[in-house]
Amino acid sequence: TISFDCLNDSNVPVYSSGDTVSGRVNLEVTGEIRVKSLKIHARGHAKVRWTESRNAGSNTAYTQNYTEEVEYFNHKDILIGHERDDDNSEEGFHTIHSGRHEYAFSFELPQTPLATSFEGRHGSVRYWVKAELHRPWLLPVKLKKEFTVFEHIDINTPSLLSPQAGTKEKTLCCWFCTSGPISLSAKIERKGYTPGESIQIFAEIENCSSRMVVPKAAIYQTQAFYAKGKMKEVKQLVANLRGESLSSGKTETWNGKLLKIPPVSPSILDCSIIRVEYSLMVYVDIPGAMDLLLSLPLVIGTIPLHPFGSRTSSVSSQCSMSMNWLALALPERPEAPPSYAEVVTEEQRRNNLAPVGACDDFERALQGPLFAYIQEFRFLPPPLYSEIDPNPDQSS
Repeated sequence: TISFDCLNDSNVPVYSSGDTVSGRVNLEVTGEIRVKSLKIHARGHAKVRWTESRNAGSNTAYTQNYTEEVEYFNHKDILIGHERDDDNSEEGFHTIHSGRHEYAFSFELPQTPLATSFEGRHGSVRYWVKAELHRPWLLPVKLKKEFTVFEHIDINTPSLLSPQAGTKEKTLCCWFCTSGPISLSAKIERKGYTPGESIQIFAEIENCSSRMVVPKAAIYQTQAFYAKGKMKEVKQLVANLRGESLSSGKTETWNGKLLKIPPVSPSILDCSIIRVEYSLMVYVDIPGAMDLLLSLPLVIGTIPLHPFGSRTSSVSSQCSMSMNWLALALPERPEAPPSYAEVVTEEQRRNNLAPVGACDDFERALQGPLFAYIQEFRFLPPPLYSEIDPNPDQSS
C-alpha cells in the first residue's frame, strides 16, 4: 500500500506547487522474500484525447484522433536495491523477512504553476505515485495511488472583486406584427467566488411584449480541450433557479436573489490544453422564440473572500461607513487643538473603546485590529507638535 503524509486536518492528500510530497510504501510479507528493487515513480500531467469521424469520398470514412499531453513533473527514486532490473544473478538481492515494513519517500513539486487536478469529458489533469516491487524470476508487483493538486486562485484580487453587469433588449416579431420589447439588466457583486458561496443577483426584467415570459438564472461550466490546432468544447449546467412568470406589461426586480454554487472544481486558466471556465447566465425564457440571454463571467477560486476584501460585502460596507464617519470627524482645515480634557473625559474614552456595531455580525467582524485602530485613533490625545501655527501673528 501507499500512504501520504497529509498537510491538512481532513487527511486528504492535497498539495500545491512548491509543496513537498512525502509518504510511505508499506510492504507486508508472510514469508521471507528476495527483492531486486523497490522503486517509486511520481508523475503529473495533463492529457487530452478525442476522436472525430471524417468522410473521404463515397462510401469511405475514417476516424481522426486528436491527442495532446503536457507533463508537469516526472520523478523516480529507488527505495531498495539498484537500477538493473534485468540482472537475475544472486548478487545484489535484498532479503526481506516476514512482517510489515515501511519505506519512506519524499519529493518536491515544481515551483512553477501546476494545473488543478481535473477529470473532464475529453481530458484530465492527474498526479500520482506508483510503487514497483521487483523480484527475481517473477513479474513485478505494481501499485498506483493518485493525489490532488490545487493551483490556488485568490479571489481577493482587484480583477475578481470588480462587479459584473450587463443589459440586453429584444423585440419580438411575428410576420408583419411587432410587439413591444423585452428588456433585461443584471448585476452581480463580483467576478470571483468559491464553492459553497451564494451569488447575489440584482436584476430587472421588463416585459412589454404580448407573451408570458419567465426570468431564469443558471451557472454553466465550460470545458475546452485543445489538440493539433483543434478545440473541443463541453458545456454543463451547474446550478439554476427560476423566477415568477411575467405577463405582458409587467416588471420583475431581483434584489439579491441567491444562487448557491455547489461543490465544483476550481477554474483552470493556465493550462495550454485544458481550460475550465464558468459563467452566470441570466436570461428570459420566451415561448416560441429565442431566449434573451445575458452572460456574466465567473471565476471559481480556492481562497475565499476576506471579510474586508470587497467593498460590496456587507461587513466591508459597514467598515467603509466607519471610515467615512472618521473622515467627517476630522476637520478639513487644521485648527489649534483644544485641551484633551475639554473634549473627552477618561470615562468616555474607556466606554468608547468597546466596538459599537450595528448588528451581531458587524460586531464580530469588527473585533479585528482595523476597528480597534480607528477607535484608538479617535480618542488619543492630540500631538504636542503641529506644523500649522495657531498664532501666526506672534511668529515674528
